[in-house]
Amino acid sequence: MSFQTIPTEIYLLFEEHGSLVKIDKGNQLFQEGEKAESIFLIKNGKIQLSKETEQGKELTLRICGSNVLIGESSPFCQLNYHMASARALEATTLLALSHHTFELLLTEHPKLMLEYLQWVQIETMKHQSRLRDLMLHGKKGALFSTLIRLTNTYGETQEDDSIFINFALTNSELANLCATSRELINRMLNDLKKHNIISFNKGHITVHNLQFLKDEINCENCPLMICRID
Repeated sequence: MSFQTIPTEIYLLFEEHGSLVKIDKGNQLFQEGEKAESIFLIKNGKIQLSKETEQGKELTLRICGSNVLIGESSPFCQLNYHMASARALEATTLLALSHHTFELLLTEHPKLMLEYLQWVQIETMKHQSRLRDLMLHGKKGALFSTLIRLTNTYGETQEDDSIFINFALTNSELANLCATSRELINRMLNDLKKHNIISFNKGHITVHNLQFLKDEINCENCPLMICRID
């Protein structure tokens, strides 16, 4: 499902002033706790943002694709370190702008500043809605909510109205997105498959009954700009 994730003018700002960064699959762009000096725009590829608990368990916060900004929380505040780690899930090309340059450009162009602030508000609502689903609906709700968000972000509608999620995920990676165990995810996915709600093949999930997932978590039908995984 195509969706414009950032204002066109902000994208053009990175195109004009950004420095090209290329990162291979599996490599890290930055680590949690490192000094944050730049904000990044993903041109193509996919970046996973995650945190690690004291017990060593990984929690995936976002899976970001093209035209998404990452490292965006630091400009205009005293926060000077990354709050999450960023790793490339595939070969990825980005544009980088230093915080100083980004802040200066926005300050010089009030219209751009306003668009950036509006975008930041939408991002905050997106993260709050995901946190709400994880907290209010238990592990089943976390999985169903994540599947819905994946269809909105990477879904391709098929002729039979099913939605193919064009992004391969292992059950362990899906468990990290849902803040639960791989074993529990395995059981819930198999139960959904048994009832023909979803099917999966080589890491790709197809959702056959999206409305069932929405009904089970009392979906509020948030705008697509909010109900996303990136």
